[in-house]
Amino acid sequence: MKKLARQSALLAAAVILVCVLGRLLTGNTYTTYIPIPYMSREATSFEVVDLEEGTGKMNFEEPVRRDDMILVRARPDQPGKVNAVIRDGNGAGVAYGVYNVDRFGTVFDYSTGGFTGDRIVMVSLTVFFLAESLLFFLAFRRAKGPDFYAYSTIYMAGFSIFFFLTGLLLLVTSVRHILYPAGFTMLSVYGQISSSGSSFMFYTSPFLLAFAVAMTVSNVALLRHERPRLQNVLGILISLALVAGLAVSFYVEGANFMGSETEYRIRSTIENVCCTAYAYFECMLIGSVICGLKAARHVPEGDFDYIVILGCGFRKDGTLPPLLKGRVDRAVSFWRDQKERGRTAILVPSGGQGANEVMPEAEAMHRYLLSEQVPEESILLENQSRNTYQNMAFSKKLIEERDKGARVLFATTNYHVFRSGIWASLAGLRAEGIGSPTKWWFWPNAFMRECVGLLVNRWKQEVLLLAILVLVMGTMSMVL
Repeated sequence: MKKLARQSALLAAAVILVCVLGRLLTGNTYTTYIPIPYMSREATSFEVVDLEEGTGKMNFEEPVRRDDMILVRARPDQPGKVNAVIRDGNGAGVAYGVYNVDRFGTVFDYSTGGFTGDRIVMVSLTVFFLAESLLFFLAFRRAKGPDFYAYSTIYMAGFSIFFFLTGLLLLVTSVRHILYPAGFTMLSVYGQISSSGSSFMFYTSPFLLAFAVAMTVSNVALLRHERPRLQNVLGILISLALVAGLAVSFYVEGANFMGSETEYRIRSTIENVCCTAYAYFECMLIGSVICGLKAARHVPEGDFDYIVILGCGFRKDGTLPPLLKGRVDRAVSFWRDQKERGRTAILVPSGGQGANEVMPEAEAMHRYLLSEQVPEESILLENQSRNTYQNMAFSKKLIEERDKGARVLFATTNYHVFRSGIWASLAGLRAEGIGSPTKWWFWPNAFMRECVGLLVNRWKQEVLLLAILVLVMGTMSMVL
């Protein structure tokens, strides 16, 4: 993540440098593009009159007509505000311009939002977002082995998509502005940038709706096999929240508004801030789904010295239910395949004794391993842990007492692999994971619980990051 941060900082510095150099190469000439109103369509000549109402001064060239718009070039002569009017050959007013000239000779056009060198800035921003998307995607692809199990991997996966869609939006916006600046002014560009959160929601809405439908279908099937409880309807609740967020956003955006400019800015800012928050959690959800799916399907390469089996509840008679049996079977299968290649690993069943359990989970798994013809010398019990973090931390301690340089693999259920990998990383255990399959109707809802659990584990950091993003986007929305 530090390498990615350095690359992003260098990219941002390069973009700023290009904008500065572009501004210097552009000089102080500013060109404004004005659409010709219907009543002046037949005019053949136009003029610019400086009303001399401000403290600044600009030297305007003779306007040039190009199709249905007028090009007016000007060079600043004195800092300050300049008011000017453009008239056709019959003396009829075509447009009224208000400009500001700073002490560096940069012109800002209040009428259109344009400024000296604005096209270079637009192109640079487009390149920045598309390049950021590529950097995040490549960083995600490079995250392999134990390094893959990290929150930074979620950010890389989710925000590479956000940067890519934002870059495409800026690309379309830039092309529209360059091809027809009179009809798509920089004010329109600012509106597109400040509403990037709502645009992201709009373009990803088909994915969200399909995701919500799939989650609901799987949850209904789950409820037919399991008793109703909160954790078994989590998928439906999240689906409803996603659809409700989209519906409210589209309704507010399409509703007519009557009020002052200040009231409109406040309304737009609140709307964009809410969309930004929604887009942020959408990126986190997308990133978690991508990482979880990749982790669940991952097949580690090479041989391992230890295979930690993460425990869970078992039956009162000591036998293993399908969920726990699947984990142990997956570990045994890998252990046997590796043994055929000439390398025998140590199986580490990990899990303590719960309040309603007749023995530690590790012991129940131990008995099952013996019944599967796994020799006693290939089993190392960890029977004190009470949660996944302790599974990893206590297993790490046992392994390091025997072999500090060992390669470690852990086995769990497919939906639990990525989150378990993060717990392993937090416990200081460098390990890769393998997952056992589950029923199709159980997997999506359980996987969604894991995604929510990932966010809950870091809720303070997530709230801080969200607050920073909301502050930036809210400020941009209010200013632009």
